[in-house]
Amino acid sequence: MKSAYGRLLLKLSGEALAADSGFGIHPGVIHGLAEEIREVHGLGPQISIVIGGGNVIRGVAAASQGIDRASADYMGMMASVINALALQDALEKQGLHTRVLSALEIKEVAEPYIRRRAIRHLEKGRVVIFAAGTGNPYFSTDTAAALRAAEIHAEVILMAKNGVDGVYNADPRLVPGAVRYDRLSYDEAIRENLRVMDQTAIALCRENHLPIVVFDSAVSGNILKVVTGEKIGTLVAD
Repeated sequence: MKSAYGRLLLKLSGEALAADSGFGIHPGVIHGLAEEIREVHGLGPQISIVIGGGNVIRGVAAASQGIDRASADYMGMMASVINALALQDALEKQGLHTRVLSALEIKEVAEPYIRRRAIRHLEKGRVVIFAAGTGNPYFSTDTAAALRAAEIHAEVILMAKNGVDGVYNADPRLVPGAVRYDRLSYDEAIRENLRVMDQTAIALCRENHLPIVVFDSAVSGNILKVVTGEKIGTLVAD
């Protein structure tokens, strides 16, 4: 097997780390994820990762409960740092050299995000985890993934969903008979509000001609399949 991409960005949800508990970090899940990333790394691509913080706190949800939106979003960014550090530990236990680059300055635990530094780490074969979103409130980690992928000239964004195997015309968990798309254009995803990523992120991908592959990360081996070019999930592209 060989990688279909030279440089990629993997977007992981924080909720995926919690397994069925819905909160926190499940050791078995993060260990399995690290093993899959090690297999992918062995194929030779340069790997960057953006991870959310929804298993600790979701900024939008916290804001809906009365916390100031900006403060809630900063809390969500710090939650993503927690997940990034946990993933770094799991990856290093697999023998992978890993760096966490944070959009918020937390120099005791992570390097500050500097674009050229990130690219240099990738060129040296290190796995780079981008933490703390964009560093700004009102922007999701989806947007952070699109932004970082564009900045480092990634060839693709692998959008790992937890328990959903692509993009549907309706929520398949609520609507029996919902239809899954094999391929979509950016304009179709935006026009039909299909929840591939948030609309700002999709627009950024469109402007930079960044393809997005949406797939189910809960199925063991799917990350490897996507990286090797197997046709699973939904492709969003020009």
